[in-house]
Amino acid sequence: MSTLAPALPKTTDRRLLTWLFVMNAALLTCYAGFMVIFIPDQVQQIDPVNKVANLALVMTAASIGAIIIHPLIGAFSDRTRSRMGRRAPWMVISAATAALCMVLLSGAGELWTLGIYWVLVMLALNSVATAQAAIVPDRIPRERFGAASGILAMGTFVGMGLGVAGAGFFINSIGVGYATFGGMILVVTLLFTIFNRDFSSKNLERPPFSWKEFFASFWVNPRQYPDFWWAFAGRFLLILAYQSVQSYLLYILRDYIGVSDAESTALSIPMTAVMLVGALATAFLTGKISDRMQRRKVFIIVASAIMAASLAIPLFSPTVAGMFALAITFGLGYGIYMSVDSALMNEVLPKAEAAAKDLGILNIATTLPQAMTPVIVWALIAITGSYTAVFIAGIVFALAGALSVIPIRSVR
Repeated sequence: MSTLAPALPKTTDRRLLTWLFVMNAALLTCYAGFMVIFIPDQVQQIDPVNKVANLALVMTAASIGAIIIHPLIGAFSDRTRSRMGRRAPWMVISAATAALCMVLLSGAGELWTLGIYWVLVMLALNSVATAQAAIVPDRIPRERFGAASGILAMGTFVGMGLGVAGAGFFINSIGVGYATFGGMILVVTLLFTIFNRDFSSKNLERPPFSWKEFFASFWVNPRQYPDFWWAFAGRFLLILAYQSVQSYLLYILRDYIGVSDAESTALSIPMTAVMLVGALATAFLTGKISDRMQRRKVFIIVASAIMAASLAIPLFSPTVAGMFALAITFGLGYGIYMSVDSALMNEVLPKAEAAAKDLGILNIATTLPQAMTPVIVWALIAITGSYTAVFIAGIVFALAGALSVIPIRSVR
């Protein structure tokens, strides 16, 4: 079987990098707005008493769906042969599906309907993300992975800010808000595929299809590719540290800090903005420096230490000021981490011709914590009766994530 590298020439087109920033910002606008504001608020309106357990249920269901869809869409897009290329068809179809399901989600008045539509939204958004992620190893040279990773990180943090601010703005007119978010992701995806046309894949060789070989391809041998799994573990633990606090920000402000529902929604916007400022201060510059030094691991270790330290702040200062201090410090660390994370992941991929599938497996390290975090947080609160244990767990996860990247040998 021929590899894809000769058929898909690399490029350092600034337009592509700019649109990767825009595309990632659009995706994270949806993720952040829904996960931080819209879904927690809808869950609380349906059943205020059981909001923590119910949020755990719907978030876990959506994350399990995302875990399944990432490698599947990756594998299917690797095999796609069309004039539009391998990635664009999946991005456009998935974005249209996400927009439709967002409109349906806005009318969910019961927990089960909310859960179903939210799962569908997450399946569609993660399908877009999986196809988009493969564009970096497809079209950008290895020596530019750090710069691309930094740009994607900047898009992530801009999207986080826009998502929380936008959801906060539309909190009292949720139908308009959902339609706006859906229209935005569809338009941005269409523009991305128009202005960054993928290389035609019609003439690429496609091996004979076998269901047995197809499902067997999802197994990456840890003995043969240990760095792949160490990178997986590092991302898994660091995202777990992030999700343990960010996904429950509204409830932490309301139940741990002690502010009202209205105040917590209002505070989440500047708090996310503060985290965004900290992240942007380190993201792009760190990615370029890591390219110049050709080192990734040291940046992840430093980032993990900063994130762990930030999660200790509310333990000593359970105040609004303490939460803002957490946000700025965590943002600095998370910006460093995200600026090299994608570069590290792209450098440990086993096979170029299966980039999307392997990135889909690595993306499980992002979605699996989303599935586990609600259950972990719910269990910790049920056992201890406080969010204190949640912050302590986040610190442990962040430090463990730093230790996980040390054994990687193929990346400095």
